[in-house]
Amino acid sequence: MLDRTDHFGQEAQLEYLDANIRVVRPGKFVRCAVTGNPIPLEKLRYWSVERQEAYGDPQAVLQRLGLAQSEADES
Repeated sequence: MLDRTDHFGQEAQLEYLDANIRVVRPGKFVRCAVTGNPIPLEKLRYWSVERQEAYGDPQAVLQRLGLAQSEADES
């Protein structure tokens, strides 16, 4: 069985700051707190300083905050 991290390398550990991040443990990616999907560090754009977690996209942020509309609400 292939480990999911093999494709991305080692998972990084970060401290999320207001306008930046601090690398606690070097790596190639972090995981989205909502989906669990890996986010390459060069594509990391969304995080919460308060919750100290990363998000893969704006939809994941909205979902974490309880603001995302469900597909049923959109129709």
